[in-house]
Amino acid sequence: MLTYDVSWSSYLTAGVATFTVREKKASFGSTAYHVVAEGRPTPLLAKLYTLYYKADSLLDAYSLLPQRGSVFSDEGGRKRLKTTSFNQGARTATYEVQTATLVKKPVALSPFTQDALSAIYVLRAIPLKPGAAMSMPVSDSGKMYKVNVRIGNLEPVKTGIGTVNAYRITPTITDLQGKPQNTRGLALWISDDARRLPVKMQAEVAVGSFNLTLSAARGGN
Repeated sequence: MLTYDVSWSSYLTAGVATFTVREKKASFGSTAYHVVAEGRPTPLLAKLYTLYYKADSLLDAYSLLPQRGSVFSDEGGRKRLKTTSFNQGARTATYEVQTATLVKKPVALSPFTQDALSAIYVLRAIPLKPGAAMSMPVSDSGKMYKVNVRIGNLEPVKTGIGTVNAYRITPTITDLQGKPQNTRGLALWISDDARRLPVKMQAEVAVGSFNLTLSAARGGN
């Protein structure tokens, strides 16, 4: 399990997030890793406002493509479950949103489409070299995007497990027509050791910087 402190700008610890590979199991006629990410506010903020997020993905162990992905959110009692079921061979998916009602829509997939959670684990699995670039199609909330990734130099990153040398990875996101999406200040740092830990994630928003910094790493990840 990987545990992260969630902070606003560089001073306010707002919550805790975890990333876990729960198990490796038979799934959809193949074998998949069950990857789960959860986020909650600190106990103090939780008294003021209910907030909980859980994303999970069944990541095929052989192709490293998602078989199914979901995001559950509870914001002040307003609950929503978004699920995408992938048929990678047919290049189609079914996207569902469950609130008080259920809404479904078909999605046409590009070859080798990831979801947002599986994309992080794929980046951990590929060779990283400063100056290299790659792109991957990603399906999120029933829409298709192209994520262009550039690998930067090694940088020292202060974490709860010590200072770690990590590659700075800068994604930019467009729709399939090439229109840029709002990804200002988006960055991910992955350690250069054998574990390839995502040690920090950052996104700039209108009122500051949103950061996840690794605080603990236990067991298989």
